[in-house]
Amino acid sequence: MRVAVVTGAGSGLGRVIARGLADAGFSVALLGRTAASLAETASGLPDALVLPTDVADAAQVDAAFAAVVQRWGRVDVLVNNAGTFGPSGDVDEISVDDWSATVAVNLTGAFLCARAAFGLMKRQDPRGGRIINNGSISAHTPRPGSAAYTATKHAITGLTKALALDGRPHDIAVGQIDIGNAATEMTAGIAVGARQADGSIRPEPTFDPRHVADAVVAMARLPLGVSVPTMTLLATGMPYAGRG
Repeated sequence: MRVAVVTGAGSGLGRVIARGLADAGFSVALLGRTAASLAETASGLPDALVLPTDVADAAQVDAAFAAVVQRWGRVDVLVNNAGTFGPSGDVDEISVDDWSATVAVNLTGAFLCARAAFGLMKRQDPRGGRIINNGSISAHTPRPGSAAYTATKHAITGLTKALALDGRPHDIAVGQIDIGNAATEMTAGIAVGARQADGSIRPEPTFDPRHVADAVVAMARLPLGVSVPTMTLLATGMPYAGRG
């Protein structure tokens, strides 16, 4: 038995990733804010645990991981997927509260879940595990008016690298998957029209999110002696190289 924890599992990429891991034989813990959405993700999965959790709340995160250990005794894979686009606009148009809320979910949430998983992976027997952080194309290149989102996604890259270094002595492999234009509820507007760097609004290509799940499963199945520091998966033709 191998155990995976997926955050943001109630919709979008989190739901697809969780189902992909379940299809690959993992027992899956589903973390997210809305119990009903998590239950919908869990429907039909052979071995799933629904854990309504605000990943920005340290006590809730610790309680969720304690419940995973109580159920299965260990954590083999954490997929840090929970995230929000946050506010849009020039930096002087972004409220401090909206900035803080974006950092709380996208960065602090990833830190708290990685912190909990890392500690368990160090102590469990057999020890070790894998942490996969969901970055974004915005971990490399921003969209216009996305200072809060872009800053958190660049920070995820730094967090991933630090965790990968610190995880070496404990058989903890850490990597990042940067996704561009997977077709989910969150990105639905992109296929209709997205703001470009030159100010124009143009539709962009998207791709089936099942390919993201396939990539995550491939990373999760690797032996711990093999790391994938970063993987970029995007819709061919999206404005990424020389964005806009």
